[in-house]
Amino acid sequence: MKFAVIVFPGSNCDRDMYHAAKDVLKEDADLVWYENSNLENYDGVLLPGGFSYGDYLRSGAVASTSNVMKQIKAHAEKGKPVLGVCNGFQILLEAGLLPGAMLRNKNLAFMCHQEPLAVANNQTQFTTEYAKGEIVRFPIAHGEGNYFCNEQTLADLKANDQIVFTYENNPNGSVADIAGIINEQGNVLGMMPHPERAVEELLGSDDGLKLFQSVVKNWRESYVVNR
Repeated sequence: MKFAVIVFPGSNCDRDMYHAAKDVLKEDADLVWYENSNLENYDGVLLPGGFSYGDYLRSGAVASTSNVMKQIKAHAEKGKPVLGVCNGFQILLEAGLLPGAMLRNKNLAFMCHQEPLAVANNQTQFTTEYAKGEIVRFPIAHGEGNYFCNEQTLADLKANDQIVFTYENNPNGSVADIAGIINEQGNVLGMMPHPERAVEELLGSDDGLKLFQSVVKNWRESYVVNR
């Protein structure tokens, strides 16, 4: 499987994402500068965390209008996997690939620590290696991670089983304890916690490894079926 790790001005978790895909998973991966992007030959797209364009206007707002997002939307429309983490999640929201918006953390402070999450839906291509309800530990590192949506959108997320991860202790005030959601098609996942920073015990947790293993396993099974 070949991953594109998209790099914007201000991205700072791109190397972590690349390391998870290339060095830990042992899959093909490239760091792709947003201006020089051609995603035709990539099987999966990874949008890393950081502060794209310095988080001017709103977190992820400027990056969401860049030309590479047209390619990412086309990639998603083909059913290929897209993972957005932290700032990557914010970009997906701003681009309309996922519903809702991000607000400042409830304490109005940047938060950076390990956080326990529950796997709310283990039937997505990102989570099949987990058990439903499994508690995992991923780091969080954000100032605007307070996920918000209106009542109808929340009802739709619940009805369609689009809530993938929930916080056990809800550190930032997110509605319904939401830490990660997926699109209706099931191939675009956005989450604030960092699975790429939890792929080795040396980092304090390897609970994130199953997420990347799920993507690769499900892609390979789909690839064999569709050949």
